[in-house]
Amino acid sequence: MHKAILITMMAALILQGCTNSQKRGEASIRINGLAQGTYYTVIYYDEKGRDLKGSIDSILNDFDQTASLWVDSSLIRRVNENKDSVVNDLFATLTTLSTEMNLYTGGAFDCTVGNLVKAWGFSFSDTVKISDRIVDSLLQYTGKQPVIVERGNQKIVRKPSPNVTFDFNAIAQGYATDMICLYLERKGITDYIVDIGGEVRAKGQKADGSCWKVGVEKPAKQSDSQPEVQTSIYLKDLSIVTSGNYRKYREKDGVRYSHTIDPATGRPVEHTLLSVSVVDTTAWRADALATAFMVMGLEKSLEFIEQHKEDQGMNAVYFIYNEDGENKTYSTPGFDKLMSK
Repeated sequence: MHKAILITMMAALILQGCTNSQKRGEASIRINGLAQGTYYTVIYYDEKGRDLKGSIDSILNDFDQTASLWVDSSLIRRVNENKDSVVNDLFATLTTLSTEMNLYTGGAFDCTVGNLVKAWGFSFSDTVKISDRIVDSLLQYTGKQPVIVERGNQKIVRKPSPNVTFDFNAIAQGYATDMICLYLERKGITDYIVDIGGEVRAKGQKADGSCWKVGVEKPAKQSDSQPEVQTSIYLKDLSIVTSGNYRKYREKDGVRYSHTIDPATGRPVEHTLLSVSVVDTTAWRADALATAFMVMGLEKSLEFIEQHKEDQGMNAVYFIYNEDGENKTYSTPGFDKLMSK
C-alpha cells in the first residue's frame, strides 16, 4: 500500500469538517495535501477568498528540509550523520523545546531515541537484527540531551557524542501545525482548523456559529482497519493530538512490538494503554505530552497529571486502555467538558 494512503488511514483524529454554509458572507476554503509522509487538511474562512495552498505547501516543504528523517538531504539527517553542526532557527527551537519536555516529563519524552527507533525498524531504513546486546549498546547514546550554542550569528548544535541521533517525530507535526496556524493569523484569518496527520488545532468557529468538531479514533484491531470514531469533542482556540500504538507496530515470531520506544529501557513499551489524546493551547506541546504519556502508561500518567494538575496540558486528557481483554476509557474533567453530547 502506498505510504501516504496508509498513514492517512492511521490518523489519530478524524476531522468532521465544516459545511458550505456562508451565513457570514465569507468564503470557505479547504486545502488538502501531503507533507511529512502524511496528509494535511486546512479549512478556513476568508472574506477575500484567497487560496493559500502554494504558501502552505512551501512552509511545510521547508519544514521537511529541516526536520524530516525521510528527506535524504534534510538538516536533521546531516546533523545525525555528523556532516553539519550549524543549524537554523527551526532546528534550534525544536531541540530546545524537546530538551525542555525531556526534563518536564522525567525523560519520558526524548528526542535522542533516534538510534533505537531505527534499530527497531520504525525509521526511514530497515531494521537491523535486534538483540538485547544491540539495545544495551544504543542506550548509552539516549537521554543525554544536546545543547544549542550561539557563535556570532550562527547557531551550533553540540551533541554529547557523535553517535547521538535526533528524532523529532514526536513533536514535528505538532509544531508544523502551529506554524501553519501562525501563518493564517498573519494573513488576518481568525476562523480555521488545521490537521497535519492527526495533529489538530482550531480557532474561532464555523460559518454557522458552531465550534469545530473533532473525532478521536477508536483503537483498531489491525493497522489497516477502517477508522471508527470513539468519541468527539468541540474544539475552539485549542489543539488536540492523539498518540496510539495500534496502527504502527511490527510483528516478529507472533509478538507485536509497539512503535513507542521507552527511552529508559530502549525497548517498545509494554502496558495496557492503547491511545491517549491531549488537549492544549499549542499542538507541539499536546504532541509531546501525548507521546510521553504513551511511554509512561496509564497509571504513571495519572500520577503525573495529579502532580501537575495546575498545568494547562493536564486539564483535558483522554485515555483508552485495555483491561482483561476489554477496551475502557478514562478522561479528565476538562476533557469531559469538551465532549459532544
